[in-house]
Amino acid sequence: MALVHPQYDAVAFTIFNWPVHWYGLTYLAAFIMFLLVGKYRARKMPLLGFKPIELDDILFYGVLGVILGGRLGYVLFYKLGDYAANPLDILKVWQGGMSFHGGFLGVAVAMWWYGRKTQRSFFEVTDFIAPLVPLGLAAGRLGNYINGELWGRVSDAGYSWLMVFPQARGADEQLLTVTPSLLDNPNIAAAWQMYSGLPRHPSQIYQLLGEGLLLFVILWLYSRKMRPVMAVTSVFLMGYGVMRFLAEFAREPDDFLGLFAGLSMGQILSIPMIVGGALALYVSCRRARVK
Repeated sequence: MALVHPQYDAVAFTIFNWPVHWYGLTYLAAFIMFLLVGKYRARKMPLLGFKPIELDDILFYGVLGVILGGRLGYVLFYKLGDYAANPLDILKVWQGGMSFHGGFLGVAVAMWWYGRKTQRSFFEVTDFIAPLVPLGLAAGRLGNYINGELWGRVSDAGYSWLMVFPQARGADEQLLTVTPSLLDNPNIAAAWQMYSGLPRHPSQIYQLLGEGLLLFVILWLYSRKMRPVMAVTSVFLMGYGVMRFLAEFAREPDDFLGLFAGLSMGQILSIPMIVGGALALYVSCRRARVK
């Protein structure tokens, strides 16, 4: 039998009548983990050439990149037509709408800028910060789960961890209108009868575990030794791309986009990361062998 999402209150607590949202707290947790783990990495690997005090500046540049790039990426990749018709809505960030791939490009620009100011190459900076990023991604996916957003696809399997999302009731009803035969499956029919919802993959948790915790472990272990320039960044690109590509098979596609040749927008945007990461790793290792 499927589980039911607890429908947590989006507001964790209030301070002087000012609501503090869980999603904001997960962002704060991501920034704190970045600082703590980054300072630890700088102390333990001095040959990388970064001092613990630099993490404060790196975080500042990174936050700018995440916010500006994430918002602009969402506008360009997902709802360009809507925002072109209503450009002032781009500023309404409190209504939601952030793209990881846009945030990734924003951070890339910010790290290039930081590297230029500190006379470092782009990949020297990104090789240092790449292992610090996945924990922040995990925190963000936890925020998605708490909010009950970005839910997964409907599944007819009898997995005990499938979940009914009350927030998806409208989407569930629309899906049943188009495909009433779903209720022929006993697992789906039982969930609908008991909870008035369809059993879905908790894809936020899949992404938390994959592109968050598992990718962190892989990168942390790989980067414990000195690697050729660009290698750690390359492993991050491939690792995130693969994890995101796989998770998208369980994640509900954006209703305003759907699928393109069977692939979601998240998968399409992940393919260049995988290919680019593989090529960059090859070039990095080849240069190291030549030296």
